Amino acid sequence: MTERYSEDEAISAVTRLTRTQLMSFVETEIIIPIHTDNGLSFRRVDLVRMELLCELSENFNIEDDALGIVISLIDQLHDVRGELRSLLEVINAEPTKVRERIGKALIRNRSGA
Repeated sequence: MTERYSEDEAISAVTRLTRTQLMSFVETEIIIPIHTDNGLSFRRVDLVRMELLCELSENFNIEDDALGIVISLIDQLHDVRGELRSLLEVINAEPTKVRERIGKALIRNRSGA
């Protein structure tokens, strides 16, 4: 079961996060909470994202609109890494000869041959 966090719990868990920042992240849809009868509810992954957003905002002075772009790019990279991991698992399950042909093809492709 996925653990959920209220606004207050999120702010307590993410020590650098202010209520103003949280509301800004929600309004700009950088963080998309679940709306419940008890208010906004956040998942653990949202808290991790908030931690990263606070770090980027503080350390690099990135504004909220730019944070949205940055986090979107990070999400895309994360998705690609997952796809590559799956592809590697499939390739590793193939016989040695097939893996060798794939390796040689990758080398040729990288060198532009």
